[in-house]
Amino acid sequence: MSPLSSLRRLLTRLTPGGDLTERSVKSGIWATITNILDRGLQLLMVAILARMLTPADFGLLGIALLTLSAFKRFSNIGFDQALIQKGSGNVDSYLNTYWSIEILRGLLLAGLLLLVAPLVAGFFDEPRATPILRVIALTPLLLGLRNPGIVYFRKDLEFDKQFVYTMSGSVTNFVVALAVALATQSVWALVLGYVSSDAARLLASYAIHDYRPRPGFDLEVAKDLFGFGKWITGSESVYFLINQGDDAVIGWVLSATSLGLYQVAYQFAKAPATEISQIISSVAFPAYSQLQDDIPALRTAFFRTLQVTMVISFPASVGIAVVAPTFVEAVLGPGWGPVVPVMQIVAVYGLLIALGSAYSPVWKALGRPDYMAKLGVFRLVLTALIIIPVTREFGIVGTAAAVLGVYIFPVMPIDVYLVIRSVETSLGRLLREISYPAVASLLMGGVVYWLQSTLTLPWALLELAVLVAVGAAVYGAAVAALELGLNWDLRETLRNFAGAI
Repeated sequence: MSPLSSLRRLLTRLTPGGDLTERSVKSGIWATITNILDRGLQLLMVAILARMLTPADFGLLGIALLTLSAFKRFSNIGFDQALIQKGSGNVDSYLNTYWSIEILRGLLLAGLLLLVAPLVAGFFDEPRATPILRVIALTPLLLGLRNPGIVYFRKDLEFDKQFVYTMSGSVTNFVVALAVALATQSVWALVLGYVSSDAARLLASYAIHDYRPRPGFDLEVAKDLFGFGKWITGSESVYFLINQGDDAVIGWVLSATSLGLYQVAYQFAKAPATEISQIISSVAFPAYSQLQDDIPALRTAFFRTLQVTMVISFPASVGIAVVAPTFVEAVLGPGWGPVVPVMQIVAVYGLLIALGSAYSPVWKALGRPDYMAKLGVFRLVLTALIIIPVTREFGIVGTAAAVLGVYIFPVMPIDVYLVIRSVETSLGRLLREISYPAVASLLMGGVVYWLQSTLTLPWALLELAVLVAVGAAVYGAAVAALELGLNWDLRETLRNFAGAI
Protein backbone atom coordinates (compact mmCIF):
# COMPACT_ATOMS: atom_id res chain seq x y z
CA MET A 1 0.00 0.00 0.00
CA SER A 2 1.40 3.40 -1.00
CA PRO A 3 1.96 6.14 1.61
CA LEU A 4 -0.79 8.22 -0.03
CA SER A 5 -3.28 5.33 0.19
CA SER A 6 -2.31 4.76 3.82
CA LEU A 7 -2.89 8.42 4.57
CA ARG A 8 -6.32 8.36 2.91
CA ARG A 9 -7.24 5.26 4.91
CA LEU A 10 -6.13 6.89 8.16
CA LEU A 11 -8.11 10.06 7.42
CA THR A 12 -11.19 7.96 6.65
CA ARG A 13 -10.88 6.14 9.97
CA LEU A 14 -10.46 9.43 11.84
CA THR A 15 -13.49 11.11 10.24
CA PRO A 16 -15.90 11.74 13.16
CA GLY A 17 -18.94 9.47 13.09
CA GLY A 18 -20.78 6.79 15.06
CA ASP A 19 -22.01 7.19 18.64
CA LEU A 20 -21.18 10.04 21.02
CA THR A 21 -18.07 8.34 22.45
CA GLU A 22 -16.63 7.63 19.01
CA ARG A 23 -17.34 11.13 17.74
CA SER A 24 -15.90 12.69 20.91
CA VAL A 25 -12.68 10.66 20.75
CA LYS A 26 -12.12 11.26 17.04
CA SER A 27 -12.92 14.95 17.43
CA GLY A 28 -10.52 15.06 20.36
CA ILE A 29 -7.79 13.66 18.12
CA TRP A 30 -8.49 16.27 15.46
CA ALA A 31 -8.61 19.03 18.08
CA THR A 32 -5.28 17.82 19.46
CA ILE A 33 -3.68 17.77 16.02
CA THR A 34 -5.10 21.21 15.27
CA ASN A 35 -3.86 22.76 18.48
CA ILE A 36 -0.42 21.15 18.29
CA LEU A 37 0.14 22.31 14.72
CA ASP A 38 -1.40 25.74 15.31
CA ARG A 39 0.61 26.40 18.46
CA GLY A 40 3.69 24.76 17.01
CA LEU A 41 3.67 27.07 13.99
CA GLN A 42 3.08 30.07 16.25
CA LEU A 43 5.92 29.20 18.62
CA LEU A 44 8.26 28.37 15.75
CA MET A 45 7.46 31.74 14.22
CA VAL A 46 8.16 33.51 17.53
CA ALA A 47 11.42 31.60 17.99
CA ILE A 48 12.60 32.61 14.50
CA LEU A 49 11.45 36.21 14.74
CA ALA A 50 12.90 36.61 18.24
CA ARG A 51 16.33 36.62 16.58
CA MET A 52 15.23 39.13 13.91
CA LEU A 53 13.07 41.52 15.97
CA THR A 54 13.35 43.05 19.45
CA PRO A 55 11.29 42.51 22.62
CA ALA A 56 9.89 46.02 22.02
CA ASP A 57 8.49 44.90 18.63
CA PHE A 58 6.63 42.06 20.31
CA GLY A 59 5.46 44.52 22.95
CA LEU A 60 4.02 46.88 20.31
CA LEU A 61 1.99 44.08 18.78
CA GLY A 62 1.04 43.09 22.32
CA ILE A 63 -0.45 46.53 22.94
CA ALA A 64 -2.53 46.29 19.74
CA LEU A 65 -3.74 42.75 20.43
CA LEU A 66 -4.48 43.61 24.06
CA THR A 67 -6.73 46.46 22.90
CA LEU A 68 -8.36 44.32 20.22
CA SER A 69 -8.96 41.50 22.68
CA ALA A 70 -10.56 43.91 25.16
CA PHE A 71 -13.02 45.14 22.54
CA LYS A 72 -13.84 41.61 21.39
CA ARG A 73 -14.23 40.13 24.85
CA PHE A 74 -16.41 42.90 26.26
CA SER A 75 -18.71 42.65 23.24
CA ASN A 76 -18.78 38.84 22.97
CA ILE A 77 -22.47 37.96 23.06
CA GLY A 78 -21.82 34.21 23.33
CA PHE A 79 -24.33 33.23 20.64
CA ASP A 80 -22.05 30.56 19.16
CA GLN A 81 -21.81 28.76 22.50
CA ALA A 82 -25.55 29.13 23.00
CA LEU A 83 -26.09 27.36 19.65
CA ILE A 84 -23.71 24.56 20.66
CA GLN A 85 -25.47 24.10 24.01
CA LYS A 86 -28.89 23.67 22.38
CA GLY A 87 -30.04 20.05 22.38
CA SER A 88 -31.55 20.39 18.88
CA GLY A 89 -29.17 19.38 16.13
CA ASN A 90 -30.39 21.83 13.46
CA VAL A 91 -29.96 25.52 14.27
CA ASP A 92 -30.26 26.96 10.75
CA SER A 93 -33.17 29.17 11.82
CA TYR A 94 -30.82 31.01 14.16
CA LEU A 95 -27.91 31.58 11.78
CA ASN A 96 -29.04 34.61 9.76
CA THR A 97 -29.78 36.58 12.94
CA TYR A 98 -26.47 35.45 14.43
CA TRP A 99 -24.55 36.44 11.27
CA SER A 100 -26.20 39.86 10.98
CA ILE A 101 -25.44 40.70 14.60
CA GLU A 102 -21.82 39.59 14.19
CA ILE A 103 -21.37 41.85 11.13
CA LEU A 104 -22.78 44.84 12.99
CA ARG A 105 -20.51 44.05 15.91
CA GLY A 106 -17.49 43.83 13.60
CA LEU A 107 -18.27 47.19 11.98
CA LEU A 108 -18.70 48.83 15.37
CA LEU A 109 -15.46 47.42 16.78
CA ALA A 110 -13.47 48.36 13.66
CA GLY A 111 -14.74 51.94 13.82
CA LEU A 112 -14.02 52.27 17.54
CA LEU A 113 -10.48 50.91 17.14
CA LEU A 114 -9.75 53.46 14.41
CA LEU A 115 -10.98 56.26 16.66
CA VAL A 116 -9.27 55.28 19.90
CA ALA A 117 -5.90 54.25 18.40
CA PRO A 118 -4.13 57.52 19.32
CA LEU A 119 -5.63 57.46 22.82
CA VAL A 120 -4.48 53.90 23.47
CA ALA A 121 -0.99 54.71 22.17
CA GLY A 122 -0.89 57.73 24.49
CA PHE A 123 -2.00 55.65 27.48
CA PHE A 124 0.93 53.27 26.97
CA ASP A 125 3.24 56.14 25.96
CA GLU A 126 3.99 54.35 22.67
CA PRO A 127 3.08 56.54 19.64
CA ARG A 128 4.36 53.78 17.32
CA ALA A 129 1.31 51.73 18.32
CA THR A 130 -1.18 54.05 16.54
CA PRO A 131 -0.75 52.82 12.93
CA ILE A 132 -0.52 49.24 14.15
CA LEU A 133 -3.88 49.56 15.92
CA ARG A 134 -5.48 51.03 12.82
CA VAL A 135 -4.40 48.10 10.66
CA ILE A 136 -5.43 45.56 13.32
CA ALA A 137 -8.88 47.24 13.26
CA LEU A 138 -9.63 45.27 10.07
CA THR A 139 -9.82 41.97 11.92
CA PRO A 140 -13.17 42.36 13.78
CA LEU A 141 -14.89 43.00 10.45
CA LEU A 142 -13.21 39.98 8.85
CA LEU A 143 -14.36 37.80 11.74
CA GLY A 144 -17.90 39.18 11.60
CA LEU A 145 -18.23 38.26 7.92
CA ARG A 146 -17.35 34.59 8.48
CA ASN A 147 -19.84 31.94 7.47
CA PRO A 148 -22.01 31.28 10.58
CA GLY A 149 -22.40 27.68 9.43
CA ILE A 150 -18.99 26.87 10.90
CA VAL A 151 -20.67 26.65 14.31
CA TYR A 152 -21.74 23.14 13.22
CA PHE A 153 -18.10 22.02 13.21
CA ARG A 154 -18.08 22.18 17.01
CA LYS A 155 -21.77 21.51 17.65
CA ASP A 156 -21.74 18.28 15.63
CA LEU A 157 -18.20 17.33 16.66
CA GLU A 158 -16.87 17.62 13.09
CA PHE A 159 -13.41 18.68 14.13
CA ASP A 160 -11.79 17.42 10.95
CA LYS A 161 -13.45 20.40 9.22
CA GLN A 162 -12.50 22.69 12.11
CA PHE A 163 -8.89 21.61 11.47
CA VAL A 164 -8.99 22.86 7.88
CA TYR A 165 -10.60 26.14 8.95
CA THR A 166 -8.10 26.84 11.75
CA MET A 167 -4.96 25.78 9.91
CA SER A 168 -5.78 27.90 6.85
CA GLY A 169 -5.17 30.95 9.02
CA SER A 170 -2.22 29.51 10.93
CA VAL A 171 -0.24 28.62 7.82
CA THR A 172 -1.03 32.00 6.24
CA ASN A 173 0.14 33.82 9.37
CA PHE A 174 3.42 31.88 9.42
CA VAL A 175 4.21 32.40 5.73
CA VAL A 176 3.29 36.10 5.61
CA ALA A 177 5.04 36.97 8.88
CA LEU A 178 8.30 35.31 7.85
CA ALA A 179 8.21 36.84 4.37
CA VAL A 180 7.65 40.36 5.71
CA ALA A 181 10.26 39.86 8.43
CA LEU A 182 12.89 38.87 5.89
CA ALA A 183 12.03 41.96 3.83
CA THR A 184 11.67 44.56 6.61
CA GLN A 185 12.84 43.14 9.96
CA SER A 186 10.14 45.24 11.60
CA VAL A 187 7.04 44.83 13.74
CA TRP A 188 4.94 44.86 10.56
CA ALA A 189 5.84 41.22 10.04
CA LEU A 190 3.82 40.36 13.14
CA VAL A 191 0.98 42.74 12.26
CA LEU A 192 0.46 41.70 8.63
CA GLY A 193 0.76 38.04 9.52
CA TYR A 194 -2.02 38.39 12.09
CA VAL A 195 -4.40 40.25 9.77
CA SER A 196 -3.79 37.87 6.86
CA SER A 197 -4.64 34.87 9.06
CA ASP A 198 -8.16 36.20 9.71
CA ALA A 199 -8.61 36.97 6.00
CA ALA A 200 -7.64 33.40 5.12
CA ARG A 201 -10.11 31.96 7.64
CA LEU A 202 -12.88 34.15 6.24
CA LEU A 203 -12.38 32.63 2.78
CA ALA A 204 -12.04 29.13 4.21
CA SER A 205 -15.32 29.38 6.13
CA TYR A 206 -17.28 29.64 2.88
CA ALA A 207 -15.19 27.05 1.07
CA ILE A 208 -15.66 24.38 3.76
CA HIS A 209 -19.32 24.82 4.75
CA ASP A 210 -22.15 25.10 2.24
CA TYR A 211 -24.48 27.26 4.34
CA ARG A 212 -25.04 30.64 2.70
CA PRO A 213 -26.31 33.32 5.11
CA ARG A 214 -28.54 36.26 4.28
CA PRO A 215 -29.04 39.48 6.24
CA GLY A 216 -31.94 39.11 8.64
CA PHE A 217 -33.01 39.67 12.23
CA ASP A 218 -35.51 37.81 14.40
CA LEU A 219 -36.05 39.41 17.81
CA GLU A 220 -37.29 36.18 19.41
CA VAL A 221 -34.22 34.31 18.20
CA ALA A 222 -31.94 37.02 19.56
CA LYS A 223 -33.70 36.94 22.96
CA ASP A 224 -33.44 33.16 23.10
CA LEU A 225 -29.73 33.17 22.42
CA PHE A 226 -29.06 36.08 24.74
CA GLY A 227 -30.59 34.17 27.68
CA PHE A 228 -27.57 31.84 27.63
CA GLY A 229 -25.09 34.16 25.97
CA LYS A 230 -25.31 36.93 28.60
CA TRP A 231 -23.37 34.78 31.05
CA ILE A 232 -20.76 34.06 28.38
CA THR A 233 -20.47 37.83 27.82
CA GLY A 234 -20.00 38.36 31.54
CA SER A 235 -17.44 35.59 31.98
CA GLU A 236 -15.53 36.57 28.81
CA SER A 237 -15.27 40.16 30.05
CA VAL A 238 -14.14 39.14 33.51
CA TYR A 239 -11.66 36.55 32.28
CA PHE A 240 -10.20 39.02 29.83
CA LEU A 241 -9.35 41.27 32.77
CA ILE A 242 -7.95 38.28 34.65
CA ASN A 243 -5.95 36.76 31.79
CA GLN A 244 -4.76 39.95 30.11
CA GLY A 245 -5.10 42.58 32.79
CA ASP A 246 -1.55 41.71 33.82
CA ASP A 247 -0.39 42.62 30.29
CA ALA A 248 -2.10 46.01 30.58
CA VAL A 249 -0.48 46.66 33.95
CA ILE A 250 2.99 45.80 32.62
CA GLY A 251 2.54 47.94 29.51
CA TRP A 252 1.37 50.89 31.62
CA VAL A 253 3.62 50.59 34.69
CA LEU A 254 6.78 49.31 32.96
CA SER A 255 7.38 49.43 29.16
CA ALA A 256 6.71 47.85 25.78
CA THR A 257 9.98 45.93 26.13
CA SER A 258 8.85 44.44 29.46
CA LEU A 259 5.51 43.56 27.89
CA GLY A 260 7.25 41.82 25.00
CA LEU A 261 9.40 39.77 27.39
CA TYR A 262 6.38 38.84 29.50
CA GLN A 263 4.18 37.82 26.57
CA VAL A 264 6.86 35.67 24.93
CA ALA A 265 7.46 33.93 28.27
CA TYR A 266 3.74 33.27 28.53
CA GLN A 267 3.47 31.91 24.98
CA PHE A 268 6.10 29.26 25.58
CA ALA A 269 5.51 28.38 29.24
CA LYS A 270 1.74 28.24 29.07
CA ALA A 271 1.53 26.59 25.65
CA PRO A 272 0.77 23.01 26.84
CA ALA A 273 -1.92 24.21 29.24
CA THR A 274 -3.41 26.55 26.66
CA GLU A 275 -3.66 23.87 24.00
CA ILE A 276 -5.05 21.29 26.38
CA SER A 277 -7.65 23.70 27.74
CA GLN A 278 -8.72 24.61 24.21
CA ILE A 279 -9.07 20.95 23.27
CA ILE A 280 -11.05 20.19 26.41
CA SER A 281 -13.37 23.15 26.01
CA SER A 282 -13.98 22.59 22.31
CA VAL A 283 -14.65 18.85 22.53
CA ALA A 284 -15.91 18.31 26.08
CA PHE A 285 -18.52 21.08 26.03
CA PRO A 286 -20.62 19.75 23.11
CA ALA A 287 -20.10 16.16 24.32
CA TYR A 288 -21.11 17.01 27.90
CA SER A 289 -24.10 18.99 26.60
CA GLN A 290 -25.50 15.76 25.18
CA LEU A 291 -25.12 14.14 28.64
CA GLN A 292 -26.57 16.99 30.69
CA ASP A 293 -29.56 14.88 31.80
CA ASP A 294 -27.45 11.87 32.81
CA ILE A 295 -25.16 12.84 35.70
CA PRO A 296 -23.53 9.38 36.15
CA ALA A 297 -22.56 9.32 32.46
CA LEU A 298 -21.37 12.92 32.67
CA ARG A 299 -19.27 12.07 35.74
CA THR A 300 -17.63 9.13 33.94
CA ALA A 301 -16.83 11.31 30.91
CA PHE A 302 -15.46 14.04 33.19
CA PHE A 303 -13.00 11.74 34.97
CA ARG A 304 -11.80 10.17 31.73
CA THR A 305 -11.15 13.65 30.37
CA LEU A 306 -9.42 14.73 33.59
CA GLN A 307 -7.19 11.66 33.58
CA VAL A 308 -5.93 12.26 30.05
CA THR A 309 -5.55 16.01 30.75
CA MET A 310 -3.34 15.50 33.77
CA VAL A 311 -1.22 12.77 32.15
CA ILE A 312 -0.19 15.32 29.52
CA SER A 313 -0.27 18.60 31.47
CA PHE A 314 1.69 17.62 34.54
CA PRO A 315 4.92 16.49 32.84
CA ALA A 316 4.76 19.32 30.31
CA SER A 317 4.48 22.01 32.99
CA VAL A 318 7.08 20.48 35.30
CA GLY A 319 9.44 19.98 32.36
CA ILE A 320 9.12 23.60 31.21
CA ALA A 321 9.78 24.90 34.72
CA VAL A 322 12.94 22.81 35.03
CA VAL A 323 14.51 23.33 31.58
CA ALA A 324 13.58 27.03 31.20
CA PRO A 325 17.21 28.32 31.53
CA THR A 326 18.51 25.94 28.87
CA PHE A 327 15.49 26.55 26.64
CA VAL A 328 15.91 30.34 26.64
CA GLU A 329 19.61 30.07 25.85
CA ALA A 330 19.05 27.56 23.04
CA VAL A 331 15.89 28.91 21.40
CA LEU A 332 15.46 32.62 22.09
CA GLY A 333 19.07 33.67 22.40
CA PRO A 334 20.74 36.75 23.93
CA GLY A 335 18.53 39.52 25.27
CA TRP A 336 15.80 37.19 26.52
CA GLY A 337 17.35 36.11 29.84
CA PRO A 338 14.76 37.95 32.01
CA VAL A 339 12.01 35.60 30.81
CA VAL A 340 13.44 32.55 32.66
CA PRO A 341 11.87 33.12 36.14
CA VAL A 342 8.63 34.26 34.50
CA MET A 343 8.47 31.04 32.47
CA GLN A 344 8.98 28.97 35.60
CA ILE A 345 6.13 30.68 37.45
CA VAL A 346 3.84 30.59 34.43
CA ALA A 347 4.51 26.86 33.94
CA VAL A 348 3.02 26.19 37.39
CA TYR A 349 0.10 28.51 36.65
CA GLY A 350 -0.44 26.79 33.31
CA LEU A 351 -0.75 23.41 35.04
CA LEU A 352 -3.48 24.75 37.33
CA ILE A 353 -5.29 26.35 34.39
CA ALA A 354 -5.21 23.02 32.52
CA LEU A 355 -6.77 21.39 35.56
CA GLY A 356 -9.40 24.11 35.78
CA SER A 357 -10.16 23.79 32.08
CA ALA A 358 -11.80 20.45 32.82
CA TYR A 359 -14.36 22.19 35.02
CA SER A 360 -15.87 24.97 32.89
CA PRO A 361 -17.31 22.67 30.14
CA VAL A 362 -19.22 20.82 32.89
CA TRP A 363 -20.75 24.04 34.20
CA LYS A 364 -21.70 25.27 30.74
CA ALA A 365 -23.20 21.92 29.75
CA LEU A 366 -25.33 21.93 32.92
CA GLY A 367 -26.58 25.42 32.16
CA ARG A 368 -24.51 27.11 34.87
CA PRO A 369 -22.10 29.42 33.00
CA ASP A 370 -22.81 31.91 35.80
CA TYR A 371 -20.33 29.99 37.95
CA MET A 372 -17.54 31.13 35.63
CA ALA A 373 -18.64 34.78 35.68
CA LYS A 374 -19.12 34.96 39.45
CA LEU A 375 -15.85 33.22 40.27
CA GLY A 376 -14.10 35.42 37.75
CA VAL A 377 -15.34 38.62 39.41
CA PHE A 378 -14.11 37.40 42.79
CA ARG A 379 -10.72 36.49 41.38
CA LEU A 380 -10.45 39.77 39.50
CA VAL A 381 -11.07 41.88 42.60
CA LEU A 382 -8.40 40.04 44.59
CA THR A 383 -5.84 40.31 41.77
CA ALA A 384 -6.55 44.02 41.21
CA LEU A 385 -5.76 44.77 44.85
CA ILE A 386 -2.17 43.53 44.66
CA ILE A 387 -0.96 43.44 41.05
CA ILE A 388 0.08 47.09 40.55
CA PRO A 389 2.18 47.49 43.74
CA VAL A 390 3.76 44.04 43.21
CA THR A 391 4.63 44.87 39.59
CA ARG A 392 6.20 48.18 40.58
CA GLU A 393 8.28 46.46 43.24
CA PHE A 394 9.33 43.23 41.52
CA GLY A 395 8.76 43.82 37.79
CA ILE A 396 7.39 41.12 35.49
CA VAL A 397 8.33 38.33 37.93
CA GLY A 398 6.14 39.95 40.57
CA THR A 399 3.26 40.22 38.10
CA ALA A 400 3.40 36.51 37.29
CA ALA A 401 3.64 35.60 40.99
CA ALA A 402 0.61 37.73 41.85
CA VAL A 403 -1.55 36.04 39.19
CA LEU A 404 -0.47 32.58 40.36
CA GLY A 405 -0.91 33.31 44.07
CA VAL A 406 -4.49 34.55 43.80
CA TYR A 407 -5.52 31.49 41.80
CA ILE A 408 -3.93 29.02 44.23
CA PHE A 409 -5.86 30.56 47.10
CA PRO A 410 -8.71 31.16 47.47
CA VAL A 411 -10.03 30.58 43.92
CA MET A 412 -8.84 27.02 43.25
CA PRO A 413 -10.53 25.47 46.33
CA ILE A 414 -13.85 27.02 45.26
CA ASP A 415 -13.41 25.65 41.72
CA VAL A 416 -12.85 22.18 43.17
CA TYR A 417 -15.88 22.40 45.46
CA LEU A 418 -18.22 23.44 42.64
CA VAL A 419 -17.10 20.75 40.20
CA ILE A 420 -17.37 18.06 42.89
CA ARG A 421 -20.94 19.15 43.56
CA SER A 422 -21.77 19.44 39.85
CA VAL A 423 -20.80 15.87 38.94
CA GLU A 424 -21.77 14.47 42.35
CA THR A 425 -18.39 12.98 43.26
CA SER A 426 -15.88 13.23 46.14
CA LEU A 427 -12.66 15.12 46.79
CA GLY A 428 -10.83 11.83 47.28
CA ARG A 429 -11.77 10.63 43.80
CA LEU A 430 -10.60 13.90 42.29
CA LEU A 431 -7.27 13.84 44.16
CA ARG A 432 -6.69 10.23 43.15
CA GLU A 433 -6.74 11.14 39.48
CA ILE A 434 -4.29 13.98 40.05
CA SER A 435 -1.87 12.17 42.38
CA TYR A 436 -0.57 9.60 39.89
CA PRO A 437 0.70 12.00 37.20
CA ALA A 438 1.93 14.33 39.96
CA VAL A 439 4.24 11.67 41.42
CA ALA A 440 5.55 10.61 38.01
CA SER A 441 6.15 14.22 36.92
CA LEU A 442 7.94 15.29 40.09
CA LEU A 443 10.23 12.27 39.79
CA MET A 444 10.96 13.25 36.20
CA GLY A 445 11.58 16.87 37.21
CA GLY A 446 14.07 15.85 39.90
CA VAL A 447 16.08 13.71 37.49
CA VAL A 448 16.12 16.40 34.78
CA TYR A 449 17.09 19.12 37.27
CA TRP A 450 20.02 17.04 38.51
CA LEU A 451 21.12 16.24 34.97
CA GLN A 452 20.90 19.89 33.91
CA SER A 453 23.14 20.96 36.80
CA THR A 454 25.81 18.39 35.91
CA LEU A 455 25.62 18.18 32.11
CA THR A 456 28.10 20.18 30.04
CA LEU A 457 27.68 20.06 26.27
CA PRO A 458 29.10 22.38 23.60
CA TRP A 459 25.69 23.47 22.22
CA ALA A 460 22.72 24.59 24.25
CA LEU A 461 20.30 23.13 21.70
CA LEU A 462 21.90 19.70 22.05
CA GLU A 463 21.69 19.95 25.83
CA LEU A 464 18.01 20.84 25.59
CA ALA A 465 17.36 17.84 23.34
CA VAL A 466 19.09 15.50 25.80
CA LEU A 467 17.14 16.89 28.76
CA VAL A 468 13.82 16.49 26.95
CA ALA A 469 14.64 12.93 25.86
CA VAL A 470 15.72 11.86 29.36
CA GLY A 471 12.66 13.51 30.89
CA ALA A 472 10.33 11.70 28.52
CA ALA A 473 11.99 8.35 29.24
CA VAL A 474 11.85 8.81 33.02
CA TYR A 475 8.21 9.92 32.93
CA GLY A 476 7.21 7.04 30.69
CA ALA A 477 8.87 4.54 33.01
CA ALA A 478 7.23 6.11 36.09
CA VAL A 479 3.78 6.02 34.47
CA ALA A 480 4.25 2.35 33.53
CA ALA A 481 5.31 1.50 37.08
CA LEU A 482 2.31 3.29 38.61
CA GLU A 483 -0.09 1.65 36.17
CA LEU A 484 1.23 -1.84 36.87
CA GLY A 485 1.80 -1.45 40.61
CA LEU A 486 -1.14 0.67 41.79
CA ASN A 487 -3.96 -0.08 39.33
CA TRP A 488 -4.18 3.44 37.93
CA ASP A 489 -6.68 2.37 35.21
CA LEU A 490 -4.98 4.55 32.60
CA ARG A 491 -4.83 1.64 30.20
CA GLU A 492 -8.59 1.21 30.44
CA THR A 493 -9.15 4.86 29.49
CA LEU A 494 -6.73 4.60 26.59
CA ARG A 495 -8.37 1.37 25.43
CA ASN A 496 -11.76 3.08 25.43
CA PHE A 497 -10.35 5.90 23.34
CA ALA A 498 -8.62 3.48 20.97
CA GLY A 499 -11.75 1.38 20.66
CA ALA A 500 -13.73 4.44 19.63
CA ILE A 501 -11.31 4.97 16.73
